Amino acid sequence: MSNLKLQRIVILIAIFLFLLKIGAWTLTNSVAILTDALEGIVNVLSGFMGWFSLYLSAKPKDENHPYGHGKVEFLSAAVEGLFMIFAGFFICYKSAYAFFYPQPIQQLDFGLLLISITAIINYSLGYWCIKKGKKTYSLALQASGKHLQTDTYTTIGILIGLGLITVTHWIWLDSIIAIFFGLYILFAAYQILRAAIAGIMDEADTNLIERVVTVLNQNRKDNWIDIHNLRIIKYGDVLHIDAHLTVPWFLTVKEAHKEIEALQELAQQNNRPIEFFIHTDGCLPTSCPICPQKDCLHRQLAFKKRIEWQASHLVKNQRHQG
Repeated sequence: MSNLKLQRIVILIAIFLFLLKIGAWTLTNSVAILTDALEGIVNVLSGFMGWFSLYLSAKPKDENHPYGHGKVEFLSAAVEGLFMIFAGFFICYKSAYAFFYPQPIQQLDFGLLLISITAIINYSLGYWCIKKGKKTYSLALQASGKHLQTDTYTTIGILIGLGLITVTHWIWLDSIIAIFFGLYILFAAYQILRAAIAGIMDEADTNLIERVVTVLNQNRKDNWIDIHNLRIIKYGDVLHIDAHLTVPWFLTVKEAHKEIEALQELAQQNNRPIEFFIHTDGCLPTSCPICPQKDCLHRQLAFKKRIEWQASHLVKNQRHQG
Protein backbone atom coordinates (compact mmCIF):
# COMPACT_ATOMS: atom_id res chain seq x y z
CA MET A 1 0.00 0.00 0.00
CA SER A 2 1.32 3.45 -0.91
CA ASN A 3 1.89 6.19 1.66
CA LEU A 4 -0.89 8.28 0.09
CA LYS A 5 -3.45 5.47 0.40
CA LEU A 6 -2.48 4.85 3.99
CA GLN A 7 -2.79 8.54 4.79
CA ARG A 8 -6.29 8.60 3.26
CA ILE A 9 -7.24 5.73 5.57
CA VAL A 10 -5.82 7.74 8.49
CA ILE A 11 -8.10 10.68 7.58
CA LEU A 12 -11.25 8.56 7.31
CA ILE A 13 -10.60 6.74 10.57
CA ALA A 14 -9.71 10.03 12.33
CA ILE A 15 -13.10 11.46 11.34
CA PHE A 16 -14.91 8.33 12.52
CA LEU A 17 -13.06 8.30 15.87
CA PHE A 18 -13.66 12.01 16.39
CA LEU A 19 -17.41 11.45 16.02
CA LEU A 20 -17.25 8.57 18.51
CA LYS A 21 -15.42 10.72 21.05
CA ILE A 22 -17.86 13.59 20.63
CA GLY A 23 -20.66 11.11 21.24
CA ALA A 24 -18.92 9.85 24.39
CA TRP A 25 -18.43 13.41 25.67
CA THR A 26 -22.09 14.29 24.98
CA LEU A 27 -23.20 11.25 26.98
CA THR A 28 -20.84 11.71 29.95
CA ASN A 29 -20.17 15.46 30.15
CA SER A 30 -16.57 14.55 31.12
CA VAL A 31 -13.93 17.19 30.49
CA ALA A 32 -11.32 14.42 30.24
CA ILE A 33 -13.25 12.84 27.37
CA LEU A 34 -13.65 16.30 25.84
CA THR A 35 -9.85 16.50 25.99
CA ASP A 36 -9.66 13.33 23.93
CA ALA A 37 -12.25 14.65 21.48
CA LEU A 38 -10.36 17.92 20.97
CA GLU A 39 -7.23 15.98 20.10
CA GLY A 40 -9.42 14.12 17.61
CA ILE A 41 -9.94 17.41 15.77
CA VAL A 42 -6.17 17.79 15.58
CA ASN A 43 -5.94 14.25 14.18
CA VAL A 44 -8.34 15.13 11.38
CA LEU A 45 -6.58 18.40 10.48
CA SER A 46 -3.17 16.75 10.69
CA GLY A 47 -4.40 13.89 8.53
CA PHE A 48 -5.36 16.27 5.73
CA MET A 49 -2.08 18.15 6.06
CA GLY A 50 -0.11 14.91 6.00
CA TRP A 51 -1.97 13.70 2.91
CA PHE A 52 -1.25 16.92 1.05
CA SER A 53 2.44 16.83 1.97
CA LEU A 54 2.78 13.21 0.83
CA TYR A 55 1.00 14.06 -2.42
CA LEU A 56 3.32 17.01 -3.03
CA SER A 57 6.52 15.22 -2.00
CA ALA A 58 5.75 12.40 -4.45
CA LYS A 59 5.83 14.80 -7.41
CA PRO A 60 8.94 14.52 -9.60
CA LYS A 61 11.65 17.16 -9.79
CA ASP A 62 11.08 20.13 -12.02
CA GLU A 63 12.90 23.30 -13.06
CA ASN A 64 11.73 25.18 -9.97
CA HIS A 65 12.46 22.30 -7.58
CA PRO A 66 15.68 20.62 -8.75
CA TYR A 67 15.96 18.68 -5.48
CA GLY A 68 12.34 17.52 -5.56
CA HIS A 69 9.46 18.40 -3.22
CA GLY A 70 10.41 16.26 -0.22
CA LYS A 71 11.02 19.19 2.13
CA VAL A 72 7.26 19.74 2.38
CA GLU A 73 7.06 16.71 4.70
CA PHE A 74 9.05 18.62 7.31
CA LEU A 75 6.64 21.53 6.97
CA SER A 76 3.69 19.16 7.38
CA ALA A 77 5.17 17.69 10.55
CA ALA A 78 5.80 21.21 11.90
CA VAL A 79 2.18 22.21 11.29
CA GLU A 80 1.00 19.02 12.98
CA GLY A 81 3.17 19.88 15.98
CA LEU A 82 1.63 23.37 16.11
CA PHE A 83 -1.87 21.87 16.00
CA MET A 84 -0.95 19.67 18.94
CA ILE A 85 0.44 22.63 20.90
CA PHE A 86 -2.81 24.52 20.40
CA ALA A 87 -4.82 21.49 21.53
CA GLY A 88 -2.57 20.97 24.56
CA PHE A 89 -2.93 24.54 25.80
CA PHE A 90 -6.69 24.57 25.19
CA ILE A 91 -7.06 21.28 27.07
CA CYS A 92 -5.13 22.67 30.05
CA TYR A 93 -7.30 25.81 30.06
CA LYS A 94 -10.56 23.85 29.81
CA SER A 95 -9.43 21.45 32.53
CA ALA A 96 -8.48 24.23 34.93
CA TYR A 97 -11.86 25.87 34.39
CA ALA A 98 -13.68 22.60 35.03
CA PHE A 99 -11.68 22.06 38.22
CA PHE A 100 -13.05 25.25 39.76
CA TYR A 101 -16.49 24.93 38.15
CA PRO A 102 -17.14 21.16 38.03
CA GLN A 103 -20.02 19.66 36.10
CA PRO A 104 -21.79 16.40 36.98
CA ILE A 105 -20.61 13.31 35.08
CA GLN A 106 -23.08 10.71 33.83
CA GLN A 107 -23.28 7.42 31.88
CA LEU A 108 -19.58 6.75 32.36
CA ASP A 109 -19.93 3.04 31.57
CA PHE A 110 -21.10 3.58 27.99
CA GLY A 111 -18.68 6.47 27.50
CA LEU A 112 -15.76 4.30 28.64
CA LEU A 113 -16.76 1.63 26.13
CA LEU A 114 -16.72 4.09 23.22
CA ILE A 115 -13.39 5.55 24.28
CA SER A 116 -11.86 2.06 24.64
CA ILE A 117 -12.78 1.30 21.03
CA THR A 118 -11.07 4.47 19.82
CA ALA A 119 -7.90 3.60 21.79
CA ILE A 120 -7.54 0.18 20.14
CA ILE A 121 -8.09 1.55 16.64
CA ASN A 122 -5.78 4.54 17.17
CA TYR A 123 -2.86 2.50 18.47
CA SER A 124 -3.11 -0.10 15.69
CA LEU A 125 -3.26 2.58 13.00
CA GLY A 126 -0.43 4.56 14.61
CA TYR A 127 1.80 1.47 14.74
CA TRP A 128 1.08 0.81 11.05
CA CYS A 129 1.91 4.40 10.09
CA ILE A 130 5.19 4.47 12.02
CA LYS A 131 6.29 1.12 10.59
CA LYS A 132 5.46 2.22 7.05
CA GLY A 133 6.99 5.67 7.60
CA LYS A 134 10.31 4.22 8.78
CA LYS A 135 10.39 1.80 5.87
CA THR A 136 9.81 4.58 3.34
CA TYR A 137 11.70 7.30 5.30
CA SER A 138 8.57 9.46 5.43
CA LEU A 139 8.66 11.94 8.33
CA ALA A 140 5.06 13.00 7.63
CA LEU A 141 3.79 9.44 8.02
CA GLN A 142 5.89 8.85 11.13
CA ALA A 143 4.56 12.10 12.64
CA SER A 144 0.99 10.96 11.96
CA GLY A 145 1.68 7.59 13.56
CA LYS A 146 3.33 9.10 16.62
CA HIS A 147 0.43 11.51 17.01
CA LEU A 148 -2.07 8.64 16.83
CA GLN A 149 -0.15 6.64 19.43
CA THR A 150 0.12 9.72 21.66
CA ASP A 151 -3.65 10.00 21.37
CA THR A 152 -3.89 6.35 22.44
CA TYR A 153 -1.77 6.88 25.56
CA THR A 154 -3.92 9.88 26.42
CA THR A 155 -7.05 7.77 26.02
CA ILE A 156 -5.66 4.96 28.21
CA GLY A 157 -4.85 7.44 30.96
CA ILE A 158 -8.31 8.92 30.72
CA LEU A 159 -9.86 5.44 30.94
CA ILE A 160 -7.87 4.68 34.09
CA GLY A 161 -8.81 8.03 35.61
CA LEU A 162 -12.48 7.72 34.80
CA GLY A 163 -12.44 4.20 36.20
CA LEU A 164 -11.16 5.66 39.48
CA ILE A 165 -13.94 8.25 39.41
CA THR A 166 -16.57 5.52 39.15
CA VAL A 167 -15.11 3.89 42.27
CA THR A 168 -14.24 6.93 44.39
CA HIS A 169 -16.79 9.45 43.04
CA TRP A 170 -14.06 12.12 43.17
CA ILE A 171 -15.26 14.35 40.34
CA TRP A 172 -12.22 16.65 40.63
CA LEU A 173 -10.05 13.79 39.30
CA ASP A 174 -11.60 14.42 35.88
CA SER A 175 -9.89 17.81 35.59
CA ILE A 176 -6.55 16.62 37.02
CA ILE A 177 -6.39 13.79 34.50
CA ALA A 178 -7.19 16.16 31.64
CA ILE A 179 -4.48 18.65 32.69
CA PHE A 180 -1.87 15.88 32.99
CA PHE A 181 -2.53 14.60 29.49
CA GLY A 182 -2.75 18.11 28.11
CA LEU A 183 0.84 18.56 29.28
CA TYR A 184 1.77 15.20 27.76
CA ILE A 185 0.36 16.32 24.41
CA LEU A 186 2.49 19.49 24.63
CA PHE A 187 5.62 17.39 25.21
CA ALA A 188 4.85 15.11 22.24
CA ALA A 189 4.19 18.20 20.11
CA TYR A 190 7.60 19.58 21.07
CA GLN A 191 9.31 16.36 19.91
CA ILE A 192 7.54 16.42 16.53
CA LEU A 193 8.21 20.13 16.07
CA ARG A 194 11.87 19.71 17.02
CA ALA A 195 12.40 16.97 14.41
CA ALA A 196 10.59 19.01 11.74
CA ILE A 197 12.64 22.16 12.36
CA ALA A 198 15.84 20.10 12.31
CA GLY A 199 14.89 18.82 8.85
CA ILE A 200 13.94 22.25 7.54
CA MET A 201 17.22 23.72 8.81
CA ASP A 202 19.25 20.80 7.39
CA GLU A 203 20.58 19.95 10.83
CA ALA A 204 23.24 17.26 10.70
CA ASP A 205 21.86 13.81 11.51
CA THR A 206 24.64 12.42 13.70
CA ASN A 207 23.24 8.87 13.77
CA LEU A 208 22.91 8.76 9.99
CA ILE A 209 26.45 10.08 9.47
CA GLU A 210 27.82 7.51 11.94
CA ARG A 211 26.11 4.70 10.01
CA VAL A 212 27.58 5.96 6.73
CA VAL A 213 31.06 6.19 8.25
CA THR A 214 30.80 2.63 9.63
CA VAL A 215 29.91 1.26 6.18
CA LEU A 216 32.77 3.20 4.57
CA ASN A 217 35.31 1.88 7.07
CA GLN A 218 34.12 -1.69 6.63
CA ASN A 219 34.36 -1.55 2.81
CA ARG A 220 37.24 0.88 2.33
CA LYS A 221 39.43 0.59 -0.76
CA ASP A 222 43.14 1.39 -0.98
CA ASN A 223 42.47 4.09 -3.57
CA TRP A 224 40.18 5.90 -1.13
CA ILE A 225 42.96 7.76 0.61
CA ASP A 226 40.72 10.24 2.35
CA ILE A 227 37.15 11.54 2.44
CA HIS A 228 36.26 14.95 3.81
CA ASN A 229 33.65 17.69 3.61
CA LEU A 230 30.92 15.04 3.90
CA ARG A 231 27.40 16.46 4.05
CA ILE A 232 24.07 14.65 4.05
CA ILE A 233 20.83 16.53 3.34
CA LYS A 234 17.34 15.00 3.48
CA TYR A 235 14.59 15.74 0.99
CA GLY A 236 11.72 13.47 1.98
CA ASP A 237 12.90 9.89 1.42
CA VAL A 238 15.85 11.01 -0.76
CA LEU A 239 19.32 11.64 0.65
CA HIS A 240 21.72 14.06 -1.04
CA ILE A 241 25.34 13.30 -0.19
CA ASP A 242 28.19 15.71 -0.91
CA ALA A 243 31.80 14.69 -0.31
CA HIS A 244 35.39 15.16 -1.45
CA LEU A 245 37.21 11.92 -2.20
CA THR A 246 41.02 11.92 -2.27
CA VAL A 247 42.47 9.40 -4.74
CA PRO A 248 45.99 8.83 -6.10
CA TRP A 249 46.89 11.76 -8.33
CA PHE A 250 48.12 9.52 -11.16
CA LEU A 251 44.73 7.91 -11.82
CA THR A 252 43.11 8.74 -15.14
CA VAL A 253 39.78 10.51 -15.21
CA LYS A 254 38.12 7.21 -16.11
CA GLU A 255 39.83 5.38 -13.25
CA ALA A 256 38.87 8.11 -10.75
CA HIS A 257 35.29 7.92 -11.95
CA LYS A 258 35.25 4.17 -11.28
CA GLU A 259 36.20 4.87 -7.68
CA ILE A 260 33.26 7.26 -7.40
CA GLU A 261 30.94 4.64 -8.87
CA ALA A 262 32.19 2.06 -6.36
CA LEU A 263 31.48 4.51 -3.53
CA GLN A 264 27.99 5.13 -4.87
CA GLU A 265 27.22 1.42 -5.23
CA LEU A 266 28.29 0.89 -1.64
CA ALA A 267 25.92 3.56 -0.34
CA GLN A 268 23.03 2.31 -2.48
CA GLN A 269 22.99 -1.00 -0.62
CA ASN A 270 20.53 0.39 1.95
CA ASN A 271 17.79 0.56 -0.74
CA ARG A 272 17.16 4.25 -0.03
CA PRO A 273 17.17 6.78 -2.90
CA ILE A 274 20.50 8.62 -2.81
CA GLU A 275 21.94 11.35 -5.01
CA PHE A 276 25.70 11.94 -4.98
CA PHE A 277 27.79 15.02 -5.66
CA ILE A 278 31.35 13.76 -5.21
CA HIS A 279 34.43 15.80 -6.04
CA THR A 280 37.76 14.01 -6.48
CA ASP A 281 41.06 15.42 -5.22
CA GLY A 282 44.46 14.16 -6.30
CA CYS A 283 46.71 13.16 -3.42
CA LEU A 284 49.70 15.25 -2.31
CA PRO A 285 52.98 14.12 -0.71
CA THR A 286 51.44 14.86 2.71
CA SER A 287 48.96 12.04 1.99
CA CYS A 288 51.68 9.38 1.79
CA PRO A 289 51.82 8.60 5.56
CA ILE A 290 48.12 7.64 5.54
CA CYS A 291 47.95 6.04 2.06
CA PRO A 292 47.93 2.20 2.17
CA GLN A 293 48.84 1.85 -1.52
CA LYS A 294 51.43 -0.91 -1.93
CA ASP A 295 54.30 -0.69 -4.40
CA CYS A 296 53.39 2.90 -5.29
CA LEU A 297 56.02 4.23 -7.71
CA HIS A 298 55.25 7.83 -6.71
CA ARG A 299 55.49 7.49 -2.92
CA GLN A 300 57.60 10.23 -1.35
CA LEU A 301 57.03 9.51 2.37
CA ALA A 302 56.78 6.21 4.21
CA PHE A 303 53.38 4.83 5.12
CA LYS A 304 52.69 5.12 8.87
CA LYS A 305 49.15 4.00 9.48
CA ARG A 306 45.71 4.01 7.93
CA ILE A 307 43.45 6.48 9.68
CA GLU A 308 40.17 4.96 10.85
CA TRP A 309 37.55 7.38 9.58
CA GLN A 310 35.28 9.02 12.11
CA ALA A 311 32.29 11.28 11.59
CA SER A 312 34.17 14.28 13.00
CA HIS A 313 36.94 13.68 10.44
CA LEU A 314 34.76 13.20 7.37
CA VAL A 315 32.67 16.33 7.89
CA LYS A 316 35.71 18.60 8.22
CA ASN A 317 36.29 20.99 5.35
CA GLN A 318 39.91 20.13 4.78
CA ARG A 319 41.81 18.35 2.12
CA HIS A 320 44.34 16.17 3.91
CA GLN A 321 45.39 14.99 7.29
CA GLY A 322 48.84 13.58 7.92
